Amino acid sequence: MAMSGGKDDGSPMMEMNTTPLIDVMLVLLIMFIITIPVATHAVNIDLPAPSDAPDNVDVDPIKNKLVLTRNGEILWNADTINQNQLVSLLQESTTINPEPELQFEPEPEASYDLSARVLNIIKGSGVTKFGFVGNEKYRTFDKE
Repeated sequence: MAMSGGKDDGSPMMEMNTTPLIDVMLVLLIMFIITIPVATHAVNIDLPAPSDAPDNVDVDPIKNKLVLTRNGEILWNADTINQNQLVSLLQESTTINPEPELQFEPEPEASYDLSARVLNIIKGSGVTKFGFVGNEKYRTFDKE
């Protein structure tokens, strides 16, 4: 039985059957989607679980504050430093007993790339007392 409504006169069909081509294209599309790697760009840092209970820990006399500015500057206790100086300062701070707390506070417009690089440096340095500070100002989200 012919698919066209006309009479089958034995001449070759002039239209190309595109169904197999569409099937091959769909299979190729699925193969490309499966083989694309998942974007996993993350810096894994172990942080303590949040708790509402007050800490009964002695207050550390020394705290180092690390601020990233929107201009790409790294500030260590309000002094501008570069990444090499950061590595040496972190190594020096890990030798102090008790180890001073490192407070990390990037400005809202600070570069994500710089933040990721600095967090990798901190993770590689072996710092054990580390905290994000200043996050309470972002507790509420304001739509502008």
